[in-house]
Amino acid sequence: MPSIASLALASLLAVPGISTLIPKLPLEKYIKSERAIALQGVLDNIGPNGVKVPGAGRGIVIASPSKVDPDYFYTWTRDAALTLKTLIDEFLLGNKALQPYIEDYVHSQAVLQTVSNPSGTLLPSGSGLGEPKFTANGTRFNGNWGRPQRDGPSLRAVALIQYSNYLISRGKRERVKTEIWPIIANDLSYTGQYWNSTGFDLWEEVSGSSFFTTQNQYRSLIEGAALAKTLDVPCTGCGQAPQVLCFLQSYWNGKSFTANFITGSNNRGGVDANTILGPIALFDAGAPCDSPTLQPCHSRSLANFKVFVDTFRNSALYPINAGISQGKGVALGRYPEDTYYNGNPWYLITLGAAEFLYDAVAGWSKNGYLTIDGASLPFFKELYPLARVGKFSWYHPSYYVLQHLVRTYADTFVAVAQKYTPANGMLAEQFLKSAPFTPISAANLTWSFASFVSMAQRRDGRFPTSWVPRSGPQKPVVPSVCAASSVQGTYAPATAAGAPNVTAPCVSTVRFVLNATTYYGENVYITGDGPTLGNWDLAIAYPLLSSNYTAERPMWWADVPLDMTAGSGTTTVKYKYARQQNCGQDWIVEAAERTVQVPACRTDGSSQVLVETNDAFIGQGGTPGSC
Repeated sequence: MPSIASLALASLLAVPGISTLIPKLPLEKYIKSERAIALQGVLDNIGPNGVKVPGAGRGIVIASPSKVDPDYFYTWTRDAALTLKTLIDEFLLGNKALQPYIEDYVHSQAVLQTVSNPSGTLLPSGSGLGEPKFTANGTRFNGNWGRPQRDGPSLRAVALIQYSNYLISRGKRERVKTEIWPIIANDLSYTGQYWNSTGFDLWEEVSGSSFFTTQNQYRSLIEGAALAKTLDVPCTGCGQAPQVLCFLQSYWNGKSFTANFITGSNNRGGVDANTILGPIALFDAGAPCDSPTLQPCHSRSLANFKVFVDTFRNSALYPINAGISQGKGVALGRYPEDTYYNGNPWYLITLGAAEFLYDAVAGWSKNGYLTIDGASLPFFKELYPLARVGKFSWYHPSYYVLQHLVRTYADTFVAVAQKYTPANGMLAEQFLKSAPFTPISAANLTWSFASFVSMAQRRDGRFPTSWVPRSGPQKPVVPSVCAASSVQGTYAPATAAGAPNVTAPCVSTVRFVLNATTYYGENVYITGDGPTLGNWDLAIAYPLLSSNYTAERPMWWADVPLDMTAGSGTTTVKYKYARQQNCGQDWIVEAAERTVQVPACRTDGSSQVLVETNDAFIGQGGTPGSC
């Protein structure tokens, strides 16, 4: 007797035109070979022994070996955490040779948490944990950048919690409690304290609140609470989870997710890949599809997926996608208004779309049914015109039809990546949206490689451990009222894991505000008295931010926590502004020294601005170089 599945597929193929949606793609061989290449590509970019990143410190995950056009020879907290999460999944799936890389990562992150940087310090308020990137040897990055970024601590906590749960299952509870939990606890404290504060988005370009960040903050707090209970330790910040979940629901605009709530003016319409990458980062195959965590199989996530993908079907925007019909994968970029390298497709986003769909199929399989409602109906009808609103259990023919079509749809996104992958299997950051469609931007991007590995895991039906509670006080329930809450974090160096035993500085926060008209590629710093301002050394001067810069108000600014001497009272601090020009040109430094009267410093963790300047640059402006 024919199975329900075979009968369902037979009825599907009888529908006119449907058979053309099931291409027979020669993917298996490509995925097998590229997965090995991608995994090795990740390992080649991790210090101290990564063959493509000489000089990288122990456990430091370098974004790319590329040092020019663009220079990605740094470690990003977010990228490194996402990469290690994939390696930990691979380790838990049986690749025990990866454990030394994970152990080195634990050590490196304990140390990095204590590195003083332009975002702040670990003590007393944890502000330094929001610094997005560091140099290859683990020292501070001192350039102008979009900071702080709130997603890194949450993602790092999730990765380390996964590894901690493994160690506990092997009888190493005390080691986790002593060495690894202090790193996690710092990140969870940061999340609980700053989740409702503005920060820069996944792409480090706009400041506000980000869907991707909020999703991962929620996951970290839920998993952190569970681990804290296992270890019998307090979890400062974890009680904020319900309000983070409440805020997460506000990104839905009725048709799709608004990717970012942006402070100030911007040209973004809200369609953004971060709404695809968020759900795959917190995927739990066993979570109900209607979970407010917004899993890939959630109806709103599916509706959003269609809106996002359809945006890039526009051949005027993306010539690379010309002639590709609905229901087949296309090359995908970050957001339609993107201008970085002229706004091209990214390998990790195109592969992420495939992973998203494999995850959705897995969610239906684990739950034993799928539901179509008004929000998700357009997604399903694109693949199966006969789709209708309803709940379809595993024994219903439409259940098998739709599962098959969605998995096949996922394969077509992998086929797009295959088409534009060079013969050597190396994955750059992007590939050109117009002919000749070749790779561009950073070569051998670690995140691109990691995205291929995680996609292949999901396609093979291999999933990370479950984290969404099914019952009890941590079960996801959206509060009836959202509150802009916060809790003061507690922070301490993870010395047992190798962190130096740093102490809290005594700081006075000064907001330096400067009017200075600059060109794209030019940056402005402040240099002056004391270690925070670099003691007049331009190499370690303090970078100002351009996040509030407009043509009408060319404002550069920074809230600078000046490291002072406790008990010194009001102090006169001398400083100057300096323009860092592009193309290796000489700095332009103000001739005359300025002074500001700084009130007595504090050790209580307060970031209150005690005094604000209102300056205008004195001296000649910069001139763009010809590099």
